[in-house]
Amino acid sequence: MASEEIRERVEIWTDGGCKPNPGPGGWAAVLRFKGVEREMSGSEPATTNNRMELTAAAEALSALKRPCQVVLHTDSEYLRNGITRWHAGWVRKNWRNAAGDPVKNMDLWRRILDAAKPHEIDWRWVKGHSGDAMNDRVDVLATRARDGG
Repeated sequence: MASEEIRERVEIWTDGGCKPNPGPGGWAAVLRFKGVEREMSGSEPATTNNRMELTAAAEALSALKRPCQVVLHTDSEYLRNGITRWHAGWVRKNWRNAAGDPVKNMDLWRRILDAAKPHEIDWRWVKGHSGDAMNDRVDVLATRARDGG
């Protein structure tokens, strides 16, 4: 359809982690658009692995300046399942999980959902530490951010 906006394709790889968990954490993302790459990373002095995984996705999606067709690669099943399977139920239950308890990391889930709204996103899970070059790269960047480098 001629009136539909043509969305440009962006690939994103994200990772986050802590050592120990909970403890100091780092997150990272690499965005690739038309062959150009942008690295992003950050850290928190006291956090969790899951919060860093979610922060990486929220920061990467927030960096996009126009609606895009996004392929987001993550080694976090928590992130992928939360965004593709669980969040609709949480929202329907007023941000309560299946047990009726408040959803953990609700602030970050809301940030991701808001940042994702203008985009078409294919959430892809990749096995961590399995030799995927881009996953290994964001792991190194997140570790460096965590360690203050």
